[in-house]
Amino acid sequence: MTEETSGAPEGRLPNAHGPGARVPVAGWTDVAARAALRELFDTAVAAADPRSVLAGHLPEKPRSGRCVVVGGGKSAAVMAAALEDAWPDVDLRGTVVTRYGHGVPTRRIEVIEASHPVPDQNSERGARRLLRQVEDLTGDDLVIALISGGASALLAAPVAGLTLADKQVINRALLACGANIGEMNAVRKHLSAIKGGRLAAAAAPAKVVTLAISDVPGDDPAVIGSGPTVADASTFAEARGLLARYGIDAPAAVGKRLDRDDDETPKPGSLPEADFRMIATPMMALRAMAAKARTLGLTPLILGDALQGEAAQMGSVMAGIALSVRAHGQPLAPPAVLLSGGETTVTLSPRPAGKGGRNTTFLLGLAIALGGAAGIWAMAGDTDGIDGMDEIAGALLGPDTLGRAAAAGCEARAALAGHDSHGFFAAIGDLIVTGPTLTNVNDVRAILIA
Repeated sequence: MTEETSGAPEGRLPNAHGPGARVPVAGWTDVAARAALRELFDTAVAAADPRSVLAGHLPEKPRSGRCVVVGGGKSAAVMAAALEDAWPDVDLRGTVVTRYGHGVPTRRIEVIEASHPVPDQNSERGARRLLRQVEDLTGDDLVIALISGGASALLAAPVAGLTLADKQVINRALLACGANIGEMNAVRKHLSAIKGGRLAAAAAPAKVVTLAISDVPGDDPAVIGSGPTVADASTFAEARGLLARYGIDAPAAVGKRLDRDDDETPKPGSLPEADFRMIATPMMALRAMAAKARTLGLTPLILGDALQGEAAQMGSVMAGIALSVRAHGQPLAPPAVLLSGGETTVTLSPRPAGKGGRNTTFLLGLAIALGGAAGIWAMAGDTDGIDGMDEIAGALLGPDTLGRAAAAGCEARAALAGHDSHGFFAAIGDLIVTGPTLTNVNDVRAILIA
């Protein structure tokens, strides 16, 4: 854990009185606490905006040869636009694939929009287009790969013998089974003609420079977007074991493919030395949130940027820490804010009754465990603006969340059991809706203790 305490100014957000200004605690009202939490979320998103961070990570401009730009992810289009702005005098060409609704105008780099989190025909078309863009390059050419969260679904080029439908089946099963992102990507790489270093292999002997926005716990380059430009240490045997562990009944063609131990992904040492540059990460966002918290009169504590586990259970654990801060001033004294990042999982029941994502499910678990404790508010949201499969970034909660929900006819435990966390927070007007943020450094969470 990293304690961020130095330089905290005196004072905090002014009290907000009037309609909705509930639960004043130690100078904080409900309105002030919620405003502070929303400001922290917006700070995290701004810290990962490619338009402000990409230019500082570019390599030397090419002096000869071609400059080919390829990429995939929810931020791919805005990264491409930022590259065009930074290099107006370089002859750029190439293609990037992003999520529907995440495209931005570009002048020289083609943008294809496709489906996420389950790939569609545009995902396959875009991936094949990237592979064609890097054909027949020489050692004088430069490839810039723009990779961000979502690239695994957005770049879907099934290997020979598989169809897009096969990959869609596996993707849906992996999303529902509770596997973490590293496990999901280990399977995806072994079904793909572009992931797991195969894009870099196709681009050889050109120099490949990858600019990445990390949305994965630990910032492992091989996991971000399933590592299309990074050598892969996972194996077919590992992929087979994961499907068995999670009880996934794969299509026959997938099972046959996963027996092809003779066609492994490029392994460490088999590709030219990678030039892989992180331009935004979860920890960068959390540090920006901590700095903002100090200006609001809060003592921040970063619990970690790579927390994983079942979302509701993590909510219960975080409630215990928050209650300790409130009651005992441990591990730090209030007014304080507990910050964390990472990617939890939600294991779906066979027939979920509602809709929900990692962040709202986390908040439901937190609310139940807090039981309406005074002086504690929280926010959880995905920095890409999408919690699960809905156009919802996350939500806010306060000491009165359970009471207001009950008055609206919503019971927290029933909503949790029915995987209807989105419906729960929608009923009390506490959803965070941003629209596409065009970046993605995974989930961020903040618990404010007054």
